[in-house]
Amino acid sequence: MIRASPAEPDPVSLAISASLLDAVIELSRTAGERILDIYARDIAVHHKDDDSPLTQADLAAHQTIVAGLARLTPGIPVLSEEGADTPYATRRTWPQYWLVDPLDGTKEFIKRNGEFTVNIALIENHAPLLGVVWAPAKGVGYAGARGLGALRIEGKVRAPIKARAAANPPVFVVSRSHKDAALDTLLAKLPEHDAVSTGSSLKFCLVAEGSADLYPRTGPTSEWDTAAGHCVVECAGGEVLRLPDLAPLRYNEKDSLLNPGFVVIGDRRAGWRERLLAAA
Repeated sequence: MIRASPAEPDPVSLAISASLLDAVIELSRTAGERILDIYARDIAVHHKDDDSPLTQADLAAHQTIVAGLARLTPGIPVLSEEGADTPYATRRTWPQYWLVDPLDGTKEFIKRNGEFTVNIALIENHAPLLGVVWAPAKGVGYAGARGLGALRIEGKVRAPIKARAAANPPVFVVSRSHKDAALDTLLAKLPEHDAVSTGSSLKFCLVAEGSADLYPRTGPTSEWDTAAGHCVVECAGGEVLRLPDLAPLRYNEKDSLLNPGFVVIGDRRAGWRERLLAAA
């Protein structure tokens, strides 16, 4: 079970305390401050083995978050993009773990367009229970926790958010940096729609807050890219499903940490499942 602090009792299974959510929100803010310190300077970019970019900001946020989570929940392991070398034989035994992307949208960070986020999620039994997405350059965050709902945070103002009933025409979210032929094919088979683009996990948040209706993704993502936004969407009343079978997107079920294609749906009653199955 989750221990929010040494003085607090363990909540019942699948319940998250408001104090734990608050602590993770503050930790994401702190990591965001570390990122902005580097964002204000010349950015040194290196490349990992898969040629994806890595900056000092990724590493600084990683160190801040890992240390903060170790203090907050010392018994729960952490899987972070910048420390993702834990073998599956070990992590498959974890009933709970933190799944972290210290800087989601490194390409957007390098472009200096502000569309990058800190992602922190708590996973239990292959599903997200708590998620925080913080956009440091925008000063805006989104958070969700099972049993507590979802909210948008700007400054000291917190407002509940809810996925909306589908608009006419619907609004689809498309990736700013990762559009591909498979996505073009899928979009051509779906209803006429307006499109908006943004980077990082902010795509999930547009659906969660009721600014968009659907976010289909056919290009590659990793589990740390999606878990926090996934939780926010579900807590706002939406759902995140695999493509093409539309089963729930799950975590830590295989050796690879790559996701299949998926779709984020805001309005569960709008018939998107049927349209997507027909398009597939």
